[in-house]
Amino acid sequence: MADIVTAAMVVIGDEILSGRTKDKNIGHLADMMTAAGIDLREVRVVADDEDEIVAAVNAVRARYDYVFTTGGIGPTHDDITADSISKAFGVPCEYEPRAYAMLEANYASRGLEFSEARKRMARTPRGAELIENPVSVAPGFRIGNVHVMAGVPSIFQAMLDNVMPTLRTGAKLLSTTVQCPYGEGTIGGPLGEIQKAHPDTIIGSYPKYLDGSFWTELVVRSRSEQAMDAARIAIEAMLADIAAAAKAATTT
Repeated sequence: MADIVTAAMVVIGDEILSGRTKDKNIGHLADMMTAAGIDLREVRVVADDEDEIVAAVNAVRARYDYVFTTGGIGPTHDDITADSISKAFGVPCEYEPRAYAMLEANYASRGLEFSEARKRMARTPRGAELIENPVSVAPGFRIGNVHVMAGVPSIFQAMLDNVMPTLRTGAKLLSTTVQCPYGEGTIGGPLGEIQKAHPDTIIGSYPKYLDGSFWTELVVRSRSEQAMDAARIAIEAMLADIAAAAKAATTT
């Protein structure tokens, strides 16, 4: 379908995998993508390892319309994302003149040395376009369909705000919720048959537990309101049938 736009995310950093840093960017990106009608289909978390970053980025950029990476674009030796993305695209990683000038001016205005470490933040793959950073100046960049941004949540969010207007958006998913008084074990079989009968929908089943009782929240998603309503009606009929069968069993 031409109106379906897809995306993936690559989260980069040993600190995420070790648990020292708790990721806050996945949920924010998912919210922003959903609001724009873009399907976030996959998220990968990789270590600060060039080969792993290259493999992950090359895999997802070939499958999805957009790729977003977070982390690894700072001034330290383990910030290797720019080098890795350059390798993935087969181009040199070099100082970007505008990024270099912005950073040089920023550090000069603060009376700080524009050290070799700080200069690293001006390096991008050749041909990349900058993503503005209104929080701390050091930019991200875009090359092809890959958007490379900081891992610090406030900076990532600010960069993403600048990226969103440039993206092609798709038809938004509609959703409706049916509260089900039964556990998944009771509804699993017939719910699966309803999903098969309504292929233009996505039916999610979310078990709940409250006050000693199990129940289930059923969410129907579709880009077609007609398809969504048809699946919802089928689910409600299924629940009515289960209730009627349970009532008959208690009166016989």
